[in-house]
Amino acid sequence: MKKVLTAILLVSSATAFAQDDGGEAVAPRPAAVVADGIPAIPQQLVNETQPYFEYRTAAFSEWDPQTRAMYVATRFGDTAQLHRVAAPGAARTQLTFEAEPVRGVSVSPGAGDVSLISKDIGGNEFFQIFQLEDGRLTMLTDGTSRNSLGAWMPDGSMVAFSSTRRNGRDTDLYLMDPRDPSTTRMLAEREGGGWFVVDFTPDGSTALVVNYISVTNMELYHIDVASGEVTQLTPEGASVAFSGLQYAPDGRLWVASDERSEFKRLGTFDTASGVFEPVIEEPWDIVDFDISDDGQTIAYEVNAAGRSELKLYDITTGNIREVALPPGTLGGLEIAPWGDVGMTLVSNQGAADAYSVDPETLALTRWTNSEMGGLDAQANVLPELIEIESFDGEPMSGFLYAPDPARHPGPRPLLVNIHGGPESQATARFLGRNNYLINELGIAIFYPNVRGSTGYGKRFVSLDNGPFRREDSVRDIGAFLDRLEDDPRIDANRIGVTGGSYGGYMCYASAIRYGERLRGANCIVAISDFVTFLENTQDYRRDLRRVEYGDERDPEQRAQLRAISPLTRADEIRIPLMVATGANDPRVPASEADQIIEAVRANGGEAWHFLAQNEGHGFARKENADYFYWATILFWRRHLLGGD
Repeated sequence: MKKVLTAILLVSSATAFAQDDGGEAVAPRPAAVVADGIPAIPQQLVNETQPYFEYRTAAFSEWDPQTRAMYVATRFGDTAQLHRVAAPGAARTQLTFEAEPVRGVSVSPGAGDVSLISKDIGGNEFFQIFQLEDGRLTMLTDGTSRNSLGAWMPDGSMVAFSSTRRNGRDTDLYLMDPRDPSTTRMLAEREGGGWFVVDFTPDGSTALVVNYISVTNMELYHIDVASGEVTQLTPEGASVAFSGLQYAPDGRLWVASDERSEFKRLGTFDTASGVFEPVIEEPWDIVDFDISDDGQTIAYEVNAAGRSELKLYDITTGNIREVALPPGTLGGLEIAPWGDVGMTLVSNQGAADAYSVDPETLALTRWTNSEMGGLDAQANVLPELIEIESFDGEPMSGFLYAPDPARHPGPRPLLVNIHGGPESQATARFLGRNNYLINELGIAIFYPNVRGSTGYGKRFVSLDNGPFRREDSVRDIGAFLDRLEDDPRIDANRIGVTGGSYGGYMCYASAIRYGERLRGANCIVAISDFVTFLENTQDYRRDLRRVEYGDERDPEQRAQLRAISPLTRADEIRIPLMVATGANDPRVPASEADQIIEAVRANGGEAWHFLAQNEGHGFARKENADYFYWATILFWRRHLLGGD
């Protein structure tokens, strides 16, 4: 045993203390990572940052109806896996042991005898559905198509799912008894990639189906389970957004809808007449809700400018009570059969953890206490809401995380971090590894919500649609820079930009338009050419992206898409560039990174290239995410901090 231990220590030491050409100890690079033009990672940097990299999160997935336990997704190894937590504060018992991430579970209603999960390979998003039993996964789908779990029938006998198995492009609707996969049958053949079964009528005879066309346009349908007859519920040609969508035990369909309103209101939808009747109206979007099994209570979430509010509505009395939450966001609302409300809560002073709310007392109970690498989460800064008027007078806002002035006095460097989507929103959330930049390096981080972001009404989310308005969102970044450069806490001469996916396009575009005001750009899984992006993104999502960006098949739009693409103006990128991508990305193919790297280098520009060969649209494996962020720190130390 002693010899074995000695051998292990010798191997570990050899790995940990590999050296670069200068004799400095460097960190080992993950086998699947290609770091082209990126310096070796000093072991000293690994040691310095370790506490910020060893945080853990726990995301509430579902209640266990048999034991009243919680299912949560959390990571103890390299990827997130499914765990059960028996009671508040209890240990997390691991249930899946996969190489690929497992982020949640769907449990059959009633007896709760079947647990289903979905999982892809290497981030390719071609999800397969598996049954989980005794730590083993049995695949229930075909292994090649893209599949999405839908709703269970109320008695738990069948589950619906969407699949591209017919032609690889359209998402048809299927029913299956997972106890016997041979029962799988098509419920309805559909055209397009946005079809999902979201609920069933209480008697299980009819499926409620959404066709997601865009963030502001969704159609509702009924499909008869026995005959397959399809009935459209929403008026033809109406452009309405929905969320929630759930039948109450009394048969009424509750939805959150922006029909006749700028923001989503909670109310009932008459499936016979297609009329939405609002019941609850808030000054912001009602983004999610759940109805108790007894039909008496609705728990709903309000997105108040990027911060969550949780309220309980008594259907009988109309009384609304608000739950006191810490500043941050919540997700995954689900009312247990016994009434407790489960959810995930996250803020920068606490990583994502699972909580419950007592519906009687409104007491908030924490079920998991995620580790923070030994650091005090309360030392992390909370965000400040920054509000501006853009170049055309359009009001907008973002969140600024400013370093502690006592620890980092004077004007500080700034990193502008632009969210993806663009139908998404920067919210008050946990910053993870980014807290190292703020707390230790004294770099402020600003998260803008430019036009096209969700959470500010249906007019605002549509202001960037199409190729001829796309660059207005880039001009918004200029307006934010004007405001932040005048902030005495910010060093206007040391500003960088970063962003992922669509935010990666914004990162490139900002480097072109505002290069003289920026020190560097770190663009992640980013669109570099809208035409090649639309031609090469996966078939099932191409039409959805055409609604947002434009149609590359139309000559006029194609010309404009080319004109606004960063690749077309790559010779104008004169600041240092870092590009990161996943080789299996189905959304923004890795070729988008390859072509701009080649163009920038051909013009004599500096371009670091990070490629993870076993990842997709982002980095789900801890070893890859860690190495990427160490490279990111080196990039900003060199180009943003200078001699600081």
